[in-house]
Order: sequence, then structure tokens, then C-alpha cells
Amino acid sequence: MERHAATGRHYMVGGGIAALSAAVLLIRDGGVSGDRITILEGAGTAGGSLDGAGDAGLGYLTRGGRMFEPNFVCTLDLLSSIPAPDDPAVSVRDDIFAFNRMVPGRGECRLVRAGHKAEDRFQLGLGAEEIVAINRLLLTPEGRLDGRRIDSWFAPAFFGTNFWIMWSTMFSFQPWHSLAEMRRYMRRFLHLFPGLARIEGILRTRYNQYDSLIAPILDWLLQRGVDLRVDHGVQDVAITSDAGGRQVSRLHLQSGAIIDVAPEDRVYLTLGSMTDATVAGDRDTPPPAADGPAPGFGLWRSLAARHDGLGRPEVFAGQTDRTSWTSFTVTLASSAFVTFMEDFSSNRTGTGGLVTFADSGWLMSIVMFHQPHFRGQPAERPVFWGYGLRGERSGDVIAKPMAQATGREILEELSHQLRLTAEQAAAFFDGAQVIPCRMPLITSQFMPRETGDRPPVIPRGATNFAVIGQFCEMPLDCVFTVEYSVRSAWTAVHGLTGQVPPPPPVVRSDRDPRALLQAARVLFAG
Repeated sequence: MERHAATGRHYMVGGGIAALSAAVLLIRDGGVSGDRITILEGAGTAGGSLDGAGDAGLGYLTRGGRMFEPNFVCTLDLLSSIPAPDDPAVSVRDDIFAFNRMVPGRGECRLVRAGHKAEDRFQLGLGAEEIVAINRLLLTPEGRLDGRRIDSWFAPAFFGTNFWIMWSTMFSFQPWHSLAEMRRYMRRFLHLFPGLARIEGILRTRYNQYDSLIAPILDWLLQRGVDLRVDHGVQDVAITSDAGGRQVSRLHLQSGAIIDVAPEDRVYLTLGSMTDATVAGDRDTPPPAADGPAPGFGLWRSLAARHDGLGRPEVFAGQTDRTSWTSFTVTLASSAFVTFMEDFSSNRTGTGGLVTFADSGWLMSIVMFHQPHFRGQPAERPVFWGYGLRGERSGDVIAKPMAQATGREILEELSHQLRLTAEQAAAFFDGAQVIPCRMPLITSQFMPRETGDRPPVIPRGATNFAVIGQFCEMPLDCVFTVEYSVRSAWTAVHGLTGQVPPPPPVVRSDRDPRALLQAARVLFAG
């Protein structure tokens, strides 16, 4: 492929972490001047699914958070070049490690049953049949798992084990999700098995992931002249073919404007988004019943319908009843609930991770963040977050699906799970702002897939464009992680320019004898 990285322009379609990473890599490693990079984002701010917004008056909102761990080699390499927001002399990577040394994570209350810490919360509860099934899955080639669901492999008893409750709520897997992706996760995160019951080995950011990651990356890019255009969504992309292959020739913006793309230019397409169609409510109003707009999937559908080899978006976005859950962000009016949860969980705030109510109809979990979770957040307005993995079911006291519940009703359900008295609930939650957020496509990348459902990063015949983000195909690595997005960006920049080395290989825990031995000990201990 003839490459023109030194003369052409680079267009990012979408402004999520994949696009921002591609821009950083082009400047840092590819020698591209920032003023030759344009980021086209349809929303009012960049960052995609790594969001964080609001204020103490109206309430803060973070739709969710992606996990980090030390083997995210692409992400940590990228962040090693970005100054931390509180101390520009320190990189974001080093700030993450410093924060985790200061606030080490070790959950003492991973599971709650009947309003108390579950007595068996440190046990996986696996029997011989489940252990055999897990080992068979680890050893089965991925190619034999095309299109299969997780519940086609494991017996019904598996889905009642502590292992599944902890695993599924930590990673957001459902029984009907992709067995191939489950296998990837088990092999990729094998080294985390010994700490699974306490959520050990996971890295947390100092603030929410917008403030900790996106904001400093944006500052770095803007200081180098990158042209960031928010509220400039791309509605369609013209791809032409000739004897030399396929190339993007035009970008059609939602405003009606057109950007002509020259052969020497490069285009990085983010197709699909797990936070497409998100809708939010408030303390007294549930999220709207109708889904919001889904521009990422809309663009993917349009391109895939006209061009071979760009995947099958309906595999992932065609069953929102299988890909949805509801999260909620609570901005408290005092620290009373924070103090209660420290006593209840035996964890200092910010050290415990997910607390899951195992017998909750919604399979509700909450996270008590280290405070402040937002830059500038007042000390008297602490924030915590939660979600319901099985929110399509009725709650235990709120007899409706979680997606139909108001913020007030979600707090009523949480109060029941904690067995709070009416006086306690009033003391903890009166004056709190609650923002429930329904995300119809949040686990869409987990849907059962077959070969060809996801396009490769460099589609067949593509000469000046690549696909980045969560819905391209890369071997070994796992979707629903920041690492997957950053790796896709690195792969794209390497493939389209030739000026950037290939990304570092995926760390293979499944080939580490020590990790294998430790995981085996945990599994066979049940």
C-alpha cells in the first residue's frame, strides 16, 4: 500500500477514545502535525462512552466505567505520554499507578444476601461439572464457537454459582451472550481469577474516566493544533472502488456539509457505539420509553448495506432487549450514606469496588467511589453509582423493570436490599439527585457472532480508511474494554501510515505457567 502520512490529512469519524488515541499516536509516533488531524464528533463533547458530566446542583452523571488492569499495554503506553491533570510533571499512566498505591482495592463485601454480607462471598461455589466445563472452554479453539451462546455450554446450575454472579456483574455478561467472547475473557483475564472474589488486580482512575483520561488527552491534542469539531456528526461516507482498491472519497456531515477526501488522506471510522441510543431520567421521571438516536450504528448500517466486508451491524444492534441495562448516578446531600456503607462493607470508600445484591430481582450492584469523583465536586456532595444487570425483570419492592423506574424508586429498591429503616433511608437519600440512564446497546458487542460479523481494522481492499472502536475484529483481545479501542486505533494507524510500529502484543495470561497454576488452584478450591 502506498502511504502518504507526511502529506495527507487524517479524519476521525467519531470522537471516542479510539479516535483520540489514533490522533495521539499519529502525532507522537507518526510525525504528523496536529493541524492535519480533524476529529468529527456528533455529540457536544468528545470522549464517547468515557463520560462524566454535571454539577452539584443538578446532579452528576457517569453512564458507566470501563475496568483497567496492568496488562492493558496499549492503553498504558498511550497514557505514558499524556500529562496528568493535577500534576503535568507526572503522566496519566503514572498517576493511575500512584493513585492505586494510595487507595488499594480489596473488596470485603462483594456479595450481599438478605441485607447482609454473604457468608460465602469469598467462595466461587463451583462444582466438578462447572470446573470441567470451564476447562473445556479454555481449551476449545474459538473457531468452533461461532454463533454460540454461553448458556449453550454451561448447565443451568452454573448460572447460580457465586462465580457467575461475580463474573457477570463485573464484566456485564448475560447467559445469552457470545460464548467466544466468554472464552476470550477467561483466557485474557486468567491472572485475575485469584482476586475475583475481592476484585483485586483492577486499576481505578483518580476521578471519573472523563476527567482522568479524556480531558487530559483533549488538552494534549488541542495544544498541538488538532481540529476538534463537536456537533459535527458524519451522516454518510462515500466509498469508491477502482483497480487499486477501495477508498473514501467524501464525508457527508449531518449539517449537509461535505468534506472531500483525497487519496493521500486517511479516514478512521468508528462504527457503532455501545452508548448509542442512551436516554436518561431523573429523581421523579424514568428514562423515556423510546430509544434515543443511534448515529454510530446508523452509519454502520448504511455502509454495510452498500459495501461488502464491512460486517453485519444487525447481529449486534438488532435485539435491544438482549443488550440493555440501566445505570444510575446518585449525588448525595450529605456523607451519611458513605459512612454507613463503610461500616456495612468493611471497606474505606473507594477501595471496595462492586457490591452486588445477589438476590435482587434486578441483580443490582453499586460502587462507592473514592471522593471526589468529579473535579471540583464539593465535599458535602458525594457521588456513587450503580446498575442493574437484569433490569428487564421486576424489582423486589418496585414491581416493574428497572428501565421504567424513577430515580426515587431505584433508591427505594436499594434501601430494601440494604434493609434500611424508613428513618435511615430518609437520612441518607432526602435531597439526593438521582439520574437513571437506560442504555439499549451497552452490551451489544457481546452478542453471539460469527466470522465476518465484525470487519477487520483494515477492510479488504481499503487503501485510505480503517475501522476502529469496539466493533472491529482483532484476535485475542476483549471488547468492552478501553484496551480494545486503543489497540484498534494503534492497528489502524500502523496499517494506514507505515510510520508507526505495530501495537505491542496482547499479554497472554493463558500461556503464563504461574497464572495457570494460580487460576487452577482457585477453580479447584470451588
